[in-house]
Amino acid sequence: MTTMKKNMFPPGLVNNLQDVLSKKGANKNEQKQQKDDDSTETSTSSSSTAGNENDSSKPVVLVTNGEGVDSLGLVYLVQALVGLGLYNVNVCAPHSDKSASGHSLTVRETITVTQAEIEGATAYEVTGTTVDCVSLALSGALFSWTKPLLVISGINRGSSCGHHMFHSGVIAGAREALISGVPSLSISLNWKREESQESDFKDAVAVSLPLINAALRDIEKGVFPKSCFLSIEIPTSPKANKGFKLTKQSMWRSTPCWQAVPANRNPSAPHFMGNQQSLGLQLAQLGRDASAAGAARRGTTPRKNEEVESVGAAKSDNKAKKYFRLEFLDKEREATDDELDFKALGNGF
Repeated sequence: MTTMKKNMFPPGLVNNLQDVLSKKGANKNEQKQQKDDDSTETSTSSSSTAGNENDSSKPVVLVTNGEGVDSLGLVYLVQALVGLGLYNVNVCAPHSDKSASGHSLTVRETITVTQAEIEGATAYEVTGTTVDCVSLALSGALFSWTKPLLVISGINRGSSCGHHMFHSGVIAGAREALISGVPSLSISLNWKREESQESDFKDAVAVSLPLINAALRDIEKGVFPKSCFLSIEIPTSPKANKGFKLTKQSMWRSTPCWQAVPANRNPSAPHFMGNQQSLGLQLAQLGRDASAAGAARRGTTPRKNEEVESVGAAKSDNKAKKYFRLEFLDKEREATDDELDFKALGNGF
């Protein structure tokens, strides 16, 4: 176990992690026997509680994320938690990808909540941000409970190290829980387009579960930190990780790169205007047809100068418009301090 010199974490949590790491080097036969025992216990527990996913006797765990309710990181994590048979697992996650939404809330607009199908869990998808999801879930307006034992935000695709935490949706989900007085943690997988594959999410879940269970034990004992949440960063190859390492937040960030987009390659605005104008013409024609039909019934002809105003017509805007798209570029990470988050992550911790 590698720790910082000034370790702010309670001894209980650190001891739990040390226990996890010590088992990592145990005899393979012992590991297999332990796995078989755990599988038997889990199977018994699962079978005895089948069909009772809202068992009030079990501690409530809320899961959210930044990439949407259908993302593999969330789905595999929920499946694993449900499979343990120890928790009442609930999900409240965005309907679509809100990865870089930061700590934004939806105000002056109505959001829609729809029940989602995730076996063994009570799940909802929300047309809002990750923070909307956590705030709504903890309000008592959606679920019958108001304070779960733990909020887990993740597993998201991509690192949240350094300054990325300020615009990260997955980090914001855990932060909103902390603000609301609920213990929380976020989980991110250091996904690399050229190296990573979907099965890495399952491996990331396997890596995360011991830490999640350790945190839950400390919460029940009352020794989990109340002034912070845990941000878990999983290396690109989860199976090859070197263990847990407590780190310091770095000042690193990807380089924002705004690219100008030619107007003829940006279909959104012209397409939208075209639809509006088309709708306006259709409404205007319908109005003229209705006016003519009414006049025919009255046996008269419409006045020559009579026109029907199109309610849906969009006025043309001759102002010049420019279009841009934001991309983040990875830059060289220069640091000599092995205790920094991205440095430890890159080294396989």
